Amino acid sequence: MAPQVLGRALVTAKWLSEAVQAGRVGPSLRILDASWYPPQERNARQEFKEGHIPGASFFDIEECRDQTSPYDFMLPTESHFADYVGRLGVSNDTHVVVYDGDKLGTFYAPRAWWMFRAFGHKEVSVLNGGFMNWVKEGHPVTAEVSQPSPAVFKAKLNTILLKTFEEMIQNVGSLRFQVVDSRPEGRFRGTELDQGLESGHIPGAVNIPFSSFLTESGHEKSIEEIQQIFREKKIDLSKPLVATCRKGVTACHIALAAYLCGKRDVAVYDGSWSEWFHRAPPRYKVSELKRSKA
Repeated sequence: MAPQVLGRALVTAKWLSEAVQAGRVGPSLRILDASWYPPQERNARQEFKEGHIPGASFFDIEECRDQTSPYDFMLPTESHFADYVGRLGVSNDTHVVVYDGDKLGTFYAPRAWWMFRAFGHKEVSVLNGGFMNWVKEGHPVTAEVSQPSPAVFKAKLNTILLKTFEEMIQNVGSLRFQVVDSRPEGRFRGTELDQGLESGHIPGAVNIPFSSFLTESGHEKSIEEIQQIFREKKIDLSKPLVATCRKGVTACHIALAAYLCGKRDVAVYDGSWSEWFHRAPPRYKVSELKRSKA
């Protein structure tokens, strides 16, 4: 089972490069650059214009989200998502490959991967190693922006893959599912600020920083290594699991890592700490900093 699961969720740069050179990018295969960076650091759309994988389109996570929500990057409605990806030439029969240009290798691509899965799309993969390794390995790059023909995409939200604030609150008492937080240790423990926001974690959550699943080169670690990481943290992949982070982005790395191990039903708490911090009662915000102050 493992090779098949790996092949479905991840594709190599070699595989994608061969597909590009064979002219397979089109209605049956779409490549999406899902890069996003803090505006003061890098301009993702401008970098895409300057160089990207041939045939790729830019998946703007700022546009494809719930823009009425006070929290970053919350899932859009079914119709919003369907309309947006349809304009990128993605239909329900399209194999979608997502990547980003982060210096870690992969950062936002798993979020786009999870979004497609949350809206019922199964044929979606992450480019292992991201654009950084695509360039490093000498694969083709272009500044030519393609104009894909619009397609019809029908979206249906799979609520199994999504958790709400209310469900997370209920779980603090019931412990019906395990919770893994993918933020760096200092933010999980509450000892460092997170973009100006006081940090900490949901009671009962276990910390596995998302970078744990990446090699130094920026590729996904082997299935055996990933399984070992979960085991060391006493996470049982045979039982319900929910991933959380700051704003529902790196939590998707947890979902991807578990998927590679054969667990396809990891849910993401979309609001994550951004929502939890503003809505949860103080006793439900665990922070070592508060204890040390006290």
